[in-house]
Amino acid sequence: MRKSFMGVRLKRLREERGLTQAALARALGLSPSYLNQLEQNQRPLSVPVLLKLNAVFGIDVQRFSDDDEVRLVAGLRELFSDTSAEEAVSFTEMQELAANMPGIARMLMRMGRRQRDILEREEILAASLGRESGDRPDRPAPQPYEEVRDFFYDCHNYIDPIDTLAECASVDWGLTPRNLPERLEARLARHDVRVLRLEEAEGETLRRFDPEQRVLWLSPRLHAGQMSFQMATQLAFLEADAALEALVGRARLSSEEARQLLRIGLANYFAGALILPYRPFLAAAERLGYDIERLAHDFGVGFETVCHRLSTLQREQESGVPFFFVRVDRAGNISKRQSATDFHFSRIGGSCPLWNLYEAFAQPGRILTQLATMPDGRAYLWIARTVRHGHAGYDAPGKTFAIGLGCDIRHAGRLVYSRGLDLLRTEAFTPIGAGCKLCPREQCAQRAFPTIGASLLIDENHSRFTPYTIRHTKQQAF
Repeated sequence: MRKSFMGVRLKRLREERGLTQAALARALGLSPSYLNQLEQNQRPLSVPVLLKLNAVFGIDVQRFSDDDEVRLVAGLRELFSDTSAEEAVSFTEMQELAANMPGIARMLMRMGRRQRDILEREEILAASLGRESGDRPDRPAPQPYEEVRDFFYDCHNYIDPIDTLAECASVDWGLTPRNLPERLEARLARHDVRVLRLEEAEGETLRRFDPEQRVLWLSPRLHAGQMSFQMATQLAFLEADAALEALVGRARLSSEEARQLLRIGLANYFAGALILPYRPFLAAAERLGYDIERLAHDFGVGFETVCHRLSTLQREQESGVPFFFVRVDRAGNISKRQSATDFHFSRIGGSCPLWNLYEAFAQPGRILTQLATMPDGRAYLWIARTVRHGHAGYDAPGKTFAIGLGCDIRHAGRLVYSRGLDLLRTEAFTPIGAGCKLCPREQCAQRAFPTIGASLLIDENHSRFTPYTIRHTKQQAF
């Protein structure tokens, strides 16, 4: 047994029994000075003392167990995870709180859970009304990545100044799928930048730029398409820096971290638009019926890169199919979510288990299709497939994601993936929802828990949700 200092818990036990230090010392056969040292955490609580507490008072020794402290520390870490750097609570402070004042620690965790429940219900109500919950001074600041994601969502995932600039650069530099790596490396040389390979020991690092030595280091594990993307990203900072800064300056972001993330996101956008220039890529997509694997082969890039680019083809008067693009891991964490449509899944309580995105993990590498309807009556064609990242060895875990690409059913006929599907028989479509906490499908066999927010009705035009009750249980009326 490791040394356990439980002075506050021992003192609390004594106060609950209405005993003085001297009385408790006599009952346990200890000297008052020794008991005082135990209560002041100057001595650890030993096994013999624990056994005496059990014999004299019938106390469950689990009350003084380290296991409870471990659980409390884990809960406190979750509770304080959203605090800013200035307000951060150290791990040592959490351990002290859990060990010496467990009652206060539990109360803080209960208060945190109540606050999260209130904020979640507010988000659900706002989603049911078709709007954001709004800015309030008592609401926690959004995470930087959420602000950047919202920026791209508000732009319908199309950034015209960057896209046009990249397309013009692709033409001016004479880029084609066959000469991309050589031409991009030559373009970097114009900025006195050399391209070298990292050592294998660098692990998962894909790209690192040394501004002093003017060297762009690339992972030796990258294939030609990935190398091109990384070089194109670095060229974005060198050739399009003014355009990036102008967009970042106009974006209303709350922190420098969010602005840096947006700058990186815009550079990645430039890279994708440079190696997959708008007009040639859109023409190929239309000609091939948006066949992702053929597009990936013809342009020398990966499946995920093609899906990502397809979700950005929304130039005025020259738009492609408006897609919704999403990437999830096996645990259901959404790491990428972009939309050129008005479709969005809830940010609250996970996504629908009936979505074919999760079935893709059971059939790795195979493209799955799904015709699905949302509770508002809208129907979509979904495509899902797994992708693997990294080149892990036998004893190293790899990264596996499921990629989803969806479009409104009215565009489905333009896709090769609609072949053989009955696009008119909507009663046979899979009924999915925006996550169980928001979905009104009370009879769904896959429902994880009851709706806790606004129950919804579809208005007569099937255009939006109409809230009519709030259910914290199935019987509680608004």
